[in-house]
Amino acid sequence: MADFINENTNEEEVIIIELTDEDGVSTEFEYLDTIQLDGDEYVVLIENVEDAEGVIVLRIDSIDDETENYVGVEDEEIVEKVYEIFKKNHKDDFEFTD
Repeated sequence: MADFINENTNEEEVIIIELTDEDGVSTEFEYLDTIQLDGDEYVVLIENVEDAEGVIVLRIDSIDDETENYVGVEDEEIVEKVYEIFKKNHKDDFEFTD
Protein backbone atom coordinates (compact mmCIF):
# COMPACT_ATOMS: atom_id res chain seq x y z
CA MET A 1 0.00 0.00 0.00
CA ALA A 2 1.25 3.49 -0.78
CA ASP A 3 2.40 6.05 1.74
CA PHE A 4 0.80 9.42 2.28
CA ILE A 5 1.42 12.68 4.09
CA ASN A 6 -1.32 14.23 6.21
CA GLU A 7 -1.90 17.77 4.96
CA ASN A 8 -5.08 18.30 6.94
CA THR A 9 -4.12 21.33 9.00
CA ASN A 10 -7.53 22.40 10.23
CA GLU A 11 -8.66 21.92 13.81
CA GLU A 12 -10.59 18.67 13.26
CA GLU A 13 -10.89 16.30 16.18
CA VAL A 14 -8.48 13.38 15.99
CA ILE A 15 -10.01 10.05 16.98
CA ILE A 16 -7.58 7.63 18.59
CA ILE A 17 -8.44 3.94 18.78
CA GLU A 18 -6.44 1.53 20.92
CA LEU A 19 -6.45 -2.02 19.57
CA THR A 20 -5.12 -5.09 21.33
CA ASP A 21 -3.84 -8.02 19.28
CA GLU A 22 -4.14 -11.73 20.10
CA ASP A 23 -0.86 -11.55 22.07
CA GLY A 24 -2.20 -8.80 24.34
CA VAL A 25 -0.09 -6.05 22.76
CA SER A 26 -1.93 -2.72 22.55
CA THR A 27 -1.28 -0.18 19.80
CA GLU A 28 -2.84 3.24 19.26
CA PHE A 29 -4.16 4.17 15.83
CA GLU A 30 -5.65 7.33 14.40
CA TYR A 31 -9.03 6.74 12.79
CA LEU A 32 -9.12 8.06 9.22
CA ASP A 33 -12.34 6.76 7.65
CA THR A 34 -14.95 4.04 7.35
CA ILE A 35 -15.46 2.64 3.85
CA GLN A 36 -18.38 0.52 2.61
CA LEU A 37 -17.56 -2.10 -0.02
CA ASP A 38 -19.70 -5.01 -1.24
CA GLY A 39 -21.91 -5.06 1.84
CA ASP A 40 -19.04 -4.93 4.34
CA GLU A 41 -17.59 -2.02 6.30
CA TYR A 42 -13.87 -1.38 6.60
CA VAL A 43 -12.02 1.00 8.87
CA VAL A 44 -8.92 2.83 7.63
CA LEU A 45 -6.38 3.57 10.37
CA ILE A 46 -2.81 4.79 10.69
CA GLU A 47 -0.55 4.01 13.63
CA ASN A 48 -0.45 6.93 16.05
CA VAL A 49 3.29 7.59 15.83
CA GLU A 50 5.25 10.50 14.35
CA ASP A 51 6.77 8.59 11.41
CA ALA A 52 3.86 6.31 10.43
CA GLU A 53 4.06 5.59 6.73
CA GLY A 54 1.06 3.56 5.60
CA VAL A 55 -2.54 2.95 6.44
CA ILE A 56 -4.10 -0.23 7.80
CA VAL A 57 -7.43 -1.59 6.53
CA LEU A 58 -9.52 -3.76 8.87
CA ARG A 59 -12.99 -5.23 8.35
CA ILE A 60 -15.60 -4.21 10.93
CA ASP A 61 -17.56 -7.09 12.45
CA SER A 62 -20.43 -5.77 14.56
CA ILE A 63 -21.12 -7.86 17.66
CA ASP A 64 -24.10 -5.75 18.80
CA ASP A 65 -25.16 -2.09 18.70
CA GLU A 66 -22.28 -1.06 20.97
CA THR A 67 -19.49 -3.53 20.21
CA GLU A 68 -17.33 -4.04 17.12
CA ASN A 69 -14.40 -6.29 16.29
CA TYR A 70 -11.78 -5.21 13.79
CA VAL A 71 -10.50 -8.10 11.68
CA GLY A 72 -7.42 -8.16 9.46
CA VAL A 73 -8.13 -8.43 5.73
CA GLU A 74 -6.07 -11.10 3.99
CA ASP A 75 -7.44 -10.46 0.49
CA GLU A 76 -5.08 -7.87 -1.04
CA GLU A 77 -7.62 -7.09 -3.78
CA ILE A 78 -10.14 -5.95 -1.17
CA VAL A 79 -7.48 -3.92 0.65
CA GLU A 80 -6.53 -2.19 -2.60
CA LYS A 81 -10.17 -1.45 -3.47
CA VAL A 82 -10.79 0.06 -0.02
CA TYR A 83 -7.59 2.08 -0.28
CA GLU A 84 -8.54 3.42 -3.72
CA ILE A 85 -11.91 4.57 -2.35
CA PHE A 86 -10.12 6.16 0.62
CA LYS A 87 -7.74 8.01 -1.74
CA LYS A 88 -10.63 9.28 -3.86
CA ASN A 89 -12.57 10.44 -0.79
CA HIS A 90 -9.54 12.21 0.74
CA LYS A 91 -7.63 13.54 -2.26
CA ASP A 92 -7.77 17.05 -0.75
CA ASP A 93 -6.79 15.94 2.77
CA PHE A 94 -3.64 13.93 2.09
CA GLU A 95 -0.74 13.91 -0.31
CA PHE A 96 -0.53 10.34 -1.59
CA THR A 97 2.92 9.16 -2.67
CA ASP A 98 2.10 6.20 -4.94
